[in-house]
Amino acid sequence: MKGKTAIVTGGSRGIGRAVCLEFARRGANLVINYAGNQAAAQETVAACQAFGVSVLALQGDVAEEADCARIATAACETFGSIDILVNNAGITRDNLLMRMSEDDFDAVIRTNLKGSFLMMKAVSRQMMKQRYGRIVNVSSVVGLSGNAGQVNYAASKAGVVGMTKSFAKEVASRGITVNAVAPGFIETDMTAKMTEAAVKAAAASIPAGRMGTPEDVAAAAAFLASQEAAYVTGQVLAVDGGMY
Repeated sequence: MKGKTAIVTGGSRGIGRAVCLEFARRGANLVINYAGNQAAAQETVAACQAFGVSVLALQGDVAEEADCARIATAACETFGSIDILVNNAGITRDNLLMRMSEDDFDAVIRTNLKGSFLMMKAVSRQMMKQRYGRIVNVSSVVGLSGNAGQVNYAASKAGVVGMTKSFAKEVASRGITVNAVAPGFIETDMTAKMTEAAVKAAAASIPAGRMGTPEDVAAAAAFLASQEAAYVTGQVLAVDGGMY
């Protein structure tokens, strides 16, 4: 990835931070988008710069088209290209369907699904001009299997899968690949909120016998974002220890 430019949304912590670090280790310059935690974003920036790459941190809401356009423009103006996009920004608002508010449903769809759409749209013109691009969307095993209490989240992540496969067909002839990773239970801030009993139950459902790490997902994203994955597009790579 040396000399390539990667945009990673939601890059300040968790899976996003692990992706940024892995890409930096491989030599990519980075545009790290974050929603509001500036301190965490700066920690990620410093950690990535330690690998000798250039890093730009930009606050922005991926569900706002103007913010997405600003992020893409800044990447081009700073580094001259946009070679990789990782759509990682996401939120949860869990509840049973009968108790879920319309606002909680809309908020999750807005960030997870619409945000991915807007960022792909924002970078697509530059990638088509270059005739090169790697897009990796972060879906979820929940988008493939469903999960009680996560109707909104599952819908958003299933939507990401359909969008990935559709856009892959639109841009394949231009040297652009569009793939998705579908993480299972990963040790992040989201899963840290789970009770000990819930964590044990989750681990018991995973053939690998453990929860995954953000680094497990980052390694998969790095492959899909690599030049070696030029003939892989429209695919969903589950990173779930065999759970689904």
